Amino acid sequence: MTFANVPSVLLQLSPKTLWQVFDLFTQCPRPSKHEETVLKAIEQLCDEHALSHSRDSIGNLIISKPATPGFENRQGVVMQGHIDMVPQKNADSNHNFETDPISTLIEDGWVTANGTTLGADNGIGVAAALAVLISKDLQHGPLELLITIDEESGMTGAYGLESDTLNGDILLNLDTEDEGEIYVGCAGGVDVSAKLSMSWQAINNPENKTAIEIAVKGLRGGHSGLDIDQGRANANKIINRFLMTYQPPLNLSVFSFNGGTLRNAIPRESFTHVVIDSRDQPLLEQAIADFINEINLEYASVEPNFHIELNTIPLPKQVYTQPSLNSVLHSVAACTHGVTRMSQEFDGVVETSNNLAIVKSDGHKVSILSLVRSLSDTARDDLAKSIEATFILANADTHISGTYPGWKPDPCSNMLSIMSQVYETEFACPAKIKVIHAGLECGLFSQPYPHWDMISIGPTIRHAHSPDEKVHIESVQKFWDFLVASLKAIPIKGA
Repeated sequence: MTFANVPSVLLQLSPKTLWQVFDLFTQCPRPSKHEETVLKAIEQLCDEHALSHSRDSIGNLIISKPATPGFENRQGVVMQGHIDMVPQKNADSNHNFETDPISTLIEDGWVTANGTTLGADNGIGVAAALAVLISKDLQHGPLELLITIDEESGMTGAYGLESDTLNGDILLNLDTEDEGEIYVGCAGGVDVSAKLSMSWQAINNPENKTAIEIAVKGLRGGHSGLDIDQGRANANKIINRFLMTYQPPLNLSVFSFNGGTLRNAIPRESFTHVVIDSRDQPLLEQAIADFINEINLEYASVEPNFHIELNTIPLPKQVYTQPSLNSVLHSVAACTHGVTRMSQEFDGVVETSNNLAIVKSDGHKVSILSLVRSLSDTARDDLAKSIEATFILANADTHISGTYPGWKPDPCSNMLSIMSQVYETEFACPAKIKVIHAGLECGLFSQPYPHWDMISIGPTIRHAHSPDEKVHIESVQKFWDFLVASLKAIPIKGA
């Protein structure tokens, strides 16, 4: 796999090899569960550089490189990142994440994409690790690179990692999103799903009715862990709030919900289909205008691009009965979204939160999915049970699944001490020691590899899991320099 066709938009950036590899990733479709194309491209790259590689039983890719001369007695390092990306795009984008390359742009010192997620989460981290393995002029001990699959939709690769797959002593996870910060712990999570059975009724006097799509658009969305404390609006909550207030007086009937797309992305858009008496359509338009003003008063500084569109659509044959509709509206209104508790141990860090991620019509049911996160496994489970209870009261079929543990900080970490010293030496300022309210795979790795000393670092990425995702170019260079210097500082075995 050569780099002859690297677009100039990334070729001009430094470190060159890292950006070349990342550009390769942008050319390969890689949404969760569709990583085969990019994995084959990476394997071809490994063959060209004589790097040993294999797949484990679950499909993770493992690459290894011997120590450079004089570093053979150093502790082994496993660099790690996930290759899949979150597929999010603007409503006006025709991008197909399973076939189309990502179109990259440079704007004001950041690399971003044209109307879609960029995939810097976690493509930049994996690109950095591959660049280390490709480079011929770095000093390091024995290296392995673990590239996991399907992290964003269930951490399948991390769950499937077996205890006899890797030989290293230290794990460097490259999946955090603030340069200058060293992460030593993360939140665990769990999915809570509910399905409400819906009953239907025929439309009375259909000749006098109009079907309307109410489209909530322009919200910022974002990562359901990293951005959950930013006070951003949730499209599912927005449309539910409108319907709770205006559905009865306008005598609206509803026949479809479609809000949010991914469990780990704050919902940016929602599309709800309603039926109204044609004579009352101006009243709906005025209600929407009043509601927009109401939301703008609350969210103007956070959601400057929020808007609602009304579009005429074909009239259905039937709509939800009022009792069925009430079950959805009341349970969604009662379901918490956002931060429920801040950490008592780490200032400014969210301990527990919920993302009311998806509300979607599914045949004769409405499916609702939430993702609970917490630094405390017991608090995680308690909030999950509370959300489950909310929907049980609405007679929903509920299910709690996909539980993954948090990564508990180790205050005695040798690598934390070493990398803190390296950072201060390199950049003449101390790194910040952090715990992240997001799901890193480190918590799962501690089960098959309890002896690993684990640290997570990364460049500065903003708005991950949304089409506004971008990575700061200068921070990528610093992240690279920090990674290279840290590998050189790995202690000898037994130290």
